[in-house]
Amino acid sequence: MQVYDVVVIGAGPAGAVAAAYLNKMKKNVLVLEKETFPRFVIGESLLPHCMDHLEEADLLEAVKKIGFQKKTGAAFYKEDAKCDFLFSEQHTKGWEWTWQVKRALFDKTLVDEIQKKGVEVRFNSTVKKVKFSSDTQLVEYEDEYGNNTILKAKFVIDASGYGRVLPSLLDLNEPSDLETRGAIFTHVVDKNRTEKAGNNIFIHAFNDNEAWLWAIPFSDGQTSVGVVGKNELIKEFSLNNGEKFKNFIQNFENLKGRFTDLSLVFEPRTILGYSIGVKQMYGNGYVLCGNSTEFLDPVFSSGVTLATYSGLLAAKLTYQQLSGKQVDWETDYENEVKKGVNVFRSYVQGWYNGDLQTIFFSDEINPEIKKQICSVLAGYVWDTTNPFIKKHKTILPTLAKVVRLKQSI
Repeated sequence: MQVYDVVVIGAGPAGAVAAAYLNKMKKNVLVLEKETFPRFVIGESLLPHCMDHLEEADLLEAVKKIGFQKKTGAAFYKEDAKCDFLFSEQHTKGWEWTWQVKRALFDKTLVDEIQKKGVEVRFNSTVKKVKFSSDTQLVEYEDEYGNNTILKAKFVIDASGYGRVLPSLLDLNEPSDLETRGAIFTHVVDKNRTEKAGNNIFIHAFNDNEAWLWAIPFSDGQTSVGVVGKNELIKEFSLNNGEKFKNFIQNFENLKGRFTDLSLVFEPRTILGYSIGVKQMYGNGYVLCGNSTEFLDPVFSSGVTLATYSGLLAAKLTYQQLSGKQVDWETDYENEVKKGVNVFRSYVQGWYNGDLQTIFFSDEINPEIKKQICSVLAGYVWDTTNPFIKKHKTILPTLAKVVRLKQSI
């Protein structure tokens, strides 16, 4: 029976970062991935803070070589109103840019790099069972030919994303406290893209805060376009091969004819009820990271950054534990991850209840406030020197109330 220090379930960004760090620290790591790469994944707009994680895992240079579309900020629209955020104008001192990526290529780049560094990756390998004990974990997986293999590991990191392997096996899934929503999306050949539209993600709110449209430009001239809204809207948009969705993006007034001459790279795809939570993020012999923990909402592109943050932190604490040091997984891991998740949760809730949009689209935003909010949008949600992070539960509704009062005078 083969024995490893750590088995990582899933080869997405969380798993790749975790495996890269542990390999860097001379631990014997195996990554089990149920699919083959490249494979399509949605979630294509990164945040600057994930650059810190890629750099620490020695993966950043490999990604730089690909030539992904540089992203320097985000633009939010509602009817005729607009609010731009530039990452170079933020409260936290950190990365001032990142990328917009086709995830198939981005994820494969990370996996290729960890393999070059000596990490063993087995594709088409579906984890079926895990038996945990204090010092040895038995992991059973099935390969593409239907053969089952059992191996030993000292520790297991679940980075299986939407597959949520351990949450499913251990009954850890729980409903999200966010309202159920879905998304419909495609890639288009962006023939009418202007130079200004080439850099950053564009988010257009409509239906009185209940829905929004994204446009994420790529370096090859294509653009990811999607709509997020309540499940009923997304189901309606998906009928007849997404005919209503296609018509919507062609004629959406605020896009000013950008996608009138619509040329799809693939037919529209749909995800419903994507938000989900978890009862606990760790246990005897395992830890969850990335979307295996909790997925909120795509509006602020937080998914990959939360994945790389949690993957790196999980790997660091795993290394400490394997080195004989005491690890308080509740304090050092779960509470830390939740700090960032909960900040984004407040902003997601503020987006849909209108508080954040009231602030964004007011006649004038205080420059310092805008810098502090920009740091949240850049992913630096653990920086408690920022009052818009430290007081995230109360500061948005309070400020929105002040703005509304001013507007009523």
